[in-house]
Amino acid sequence: MENKTPSELNVKWKQLLVSLEAQFGEEPDLQTILFLIGVNELGKGAMEFTKGQKMDLMHIATCSLLSQYGYYLYEGLDTDGWPHYTLVEKLPPLKIGQQEDLLREAILSYFDVSDIKE
Repeated sequence: MENKTPSELNVKWKQLLVSLEAQFGEEPDLQTILFLIGVNELGKGAMEFTKGQKMDLMHIATCSLLSQYGYYLYEGLDTDGWPHYTLVEKLPPLKIGQQEDLLREAILSYFDVSDIKE
């Protein structure tokens, strides 16, 4: 995981948002991006999800993203084909801005190496 300066992170983040806005017609917020990553990680394509499933998808995305830093370990799929992760190491105490920066950096890395096209 490469550490970006706050200004580098902001520039790359804005580039990602512009790209996603062009693709989806509006600029997504962090939760929407987490949802999209969760759907990608689930691997079942576009389908209808309940509110609970949408929350689960955002959790899957967060676990997947933080697994890049060694905080979670991918365990495999359950009988319904949903990915599961195990917490390996607790996150250090972070302020809200630090949490968002950590997720943004992980999201940028995810888009760099995944099949999701900006």
